[in-house]
Amino acid sequence: MSRAMPQYLVLTALGENSHAAAVQLGRVTRDCGCNIVESRMAALGSEMAAIMMVAGPWDSIAKIEDQLPRLQQELGMALHWKRTESGAQDLSEMPYAIDVVGCDRAGVVYDITKFVSDNELHIQDLHSNTYQAARTGTQMFSLHMTVSIPVNMSISALRNDFMDFCDRLNLDAIMEPVK
Repeated sequence: MSRAMPQYLVLTALGENSHAAAVQLGRVTRDCGCNIVESRMAALGSEMAAIMMVAGPWDSIAKIEDQLPRLQQELGMALHWKRTESGAQDLSEMPYAIDVVGCDRAGVVYDITKFVSDNELHIQDLHSNTYQAARTGTQMFSLHMTVSIPVNMSISALRNDFMDFCDRLNLDAIMEPVK
């Protein structure tokens, strides 16, 4: 990659779960002279979802943008892409991890994300899933989220509010700084 200011492209992919899709996305990225700087992939049912941010000189980003419609046809996947900027670390925010576990019910992820939004926290990462409790078979859910909290916010007050919120919803939760 040249020393010129890198350009960034965010790419999402959705389609049939196949190991070939991940390989092809990586190959096209490499062949166009770009680098995958961040990515996530997950099997969701029989589908595969991927999101990645690639970086490269402007001409390499243009090459990959040109290749994506053909790749979309080859893989039979829905691909979407958009230019973006580097996500420089904001020194006015602190990263905190939130973990929540409880009985699964409709709207529980919404309730938690609404609390986060109402308190003007920024979600950096969120992962949730459901599972059956080992002994009882009860349908459970778990959520892990990384949020950015403004440095001028009282962590103690926020944590107390969040724990009270979770207690009202009968959820077990932890909020701690990312180490």
